Amino acid sequence: MTGRDNNKTLIKLVGVVCVMVSLSFASVPLYDWFCRVTGYGGTTSVADGGSDLVLDREVTIRFASATERGMPWQFKPVATTMKVKIGETGLAFYEASNPTDRTVAGSASFNVTPFTAGGYFSKIDCFCFEEQVLVPGETVQMPVTFFVDPEIVEDDEAKLVHTITLSYTFHEIDIPEEDAAALPLDENKGVVN
Repeated sequence: MTGRDNNKTLIKLVGVVCVMVSLSFASVPLYDWFCRVTGYGGTTSVADGGSDLVLDREVTIRFASATERGMPWQFKPVATTMKVKIGETGLAFYEASNPTDRTVAGSASFNVTPFTAGGYFSKIDCFCFEEQVLVPGETVQMPVTFFVDPEIVEDDEAKLVHTITLSYTFHEIDIPEEDAAALPLDENKGVVN
């Protein structure tokens, strides 16, 4: 091989590496988009409003909660089950408490099981859409408004679902700058958190 051939090969290899790195960074948003569109992996849908159609068939919604290791909050559903008609708008609450002496911010990830129901479970409004910040000793009830899309009865696998579990896990995150600016200052240390 000549020096010119080596340069061409090197340029091609660098190009391949650049494409591979670009695809690795794009894979997470593409996978997230795919899951939202298809409901794959228990990802829910987001809706602007409730369903126009309510069926007579009921489904049981179970509510589950967890916190990531190291997350100091106490977090639980207010009610662990609810029956709703398919298409009916449901309203459930989760309760979070910060028993620490510092302000803690959290972000909730969610999942729906069985996975076949994920694409038919539509959230209208949810505390998981925003980061939550709790000051020391604060307890809040956070709502989630949802419905089960009537199209579930047309899906050969999903129409057999009678119980859907909505599960949230809270993760501690850094306090957002806009929230940190509103926190009281300790004259010696800066922001109290």
